[in-house]
Amino acid sequence: MVTKDEVIDQYDIEPMDEADNVDLSEDDLENGSKGQLIKRAGQLRDRRNELNQMASERASKRDDLNAKTREKVDEAQEHREKRDELNEQVQEHKDKRNELNAEANELFDEVEDLKQDMELGSGKSIEELKEEIEDLEFRQQTEVLDAEDERELIEKIDEKREKLAEKKDKVDDTSELDELVEEAEEVRSEASQHHQKVTELADKAQEHHNQMIEAYREADDIRDEADEMHELFVEAQEAADRHHEDFVRVQKRLRELDKEEERERKDERAEKREEEKEEAEEIYQKFKEGETLDTEDLMKLQKTGLL
Repeated sequence: MVTKDEVIDQYDIEPMDEADNVDLSEDDLENGSKGQLIKRAGQLRDRRNELNQMASERASKRDDLNAKTREKVDEAQEHREKRDELNEQVQEHKDKRNELNAEANELFDEVEDLKQDMELGSGKSIEELKEEIEDLEFRQQTEVLDAEDERELIEKIDEKREKLAEKKDKVDDTSELDELVEEAEEVRSEASQHHQKVTELADKAQEHHNQMIEAYREADDIRDEADEMHELFVEAQEAADRHHEDFVRVQKRLRELDKEEERERKDERAEKREEEKEEAEEIYQKFKEGETLDTEDLMKLQKTGLL
């Protein structure tokens, strides 16, 4: 399982240093001077912008990793489809191979049945029968036999000749057997070709299966990295949001201070106007009593509208 530190090292991610973050306490906010708050607002804004940039970079790398994950999943799916396609072909060739082997077995059974019918595998060969007949005929011609022995010898010769004739007839009829054997061997050969295809296609299917497994494994690894990168993004984004919220709080406090200052200035101006009005009324009273006014007194009267 990949760790955040490994992801940071692998993808050259700038780590977030907590020491660079800017803190804002309630005491700072409520009791800090306007100058201090303006400085703190600038620090919060700058750090917020840095963290937003950091979060953006991490989000971009996370999105790249998610895209690579999808590519690997797509690659694995392609291998899965190819494997399944090849396995279908394997099954087709298996079925054909089995069908042909069954047909060949039936043909070879027919061959054996035909051989048994022909008895080609039993009894003496044609040459052996010919030699035995020749020996018997030679004996008939060279030996002096009585009538009974002569008759038995002739019967043996006739019996051997009959067997020889049957054997020759069967040998002459082996063309049917040869054709049957040839057909059976051709069917068996075709079955072997399908078996070869089964082996070749099964090997290719296994290769695609292995590649599918590897692609899924790589997808899982990259997905883990993407998840860790997302955590790093959330870490930076949450810190940026906190700095932004504190920045907004400081700005709000500065506006409150501005309003307080404005109220104080208004109060000062009103108080000053009241003082000027009272002074002008005193000067005006002097004027009514016949006292001589200087230029400054006249200007004060004009400013308050009493002259």
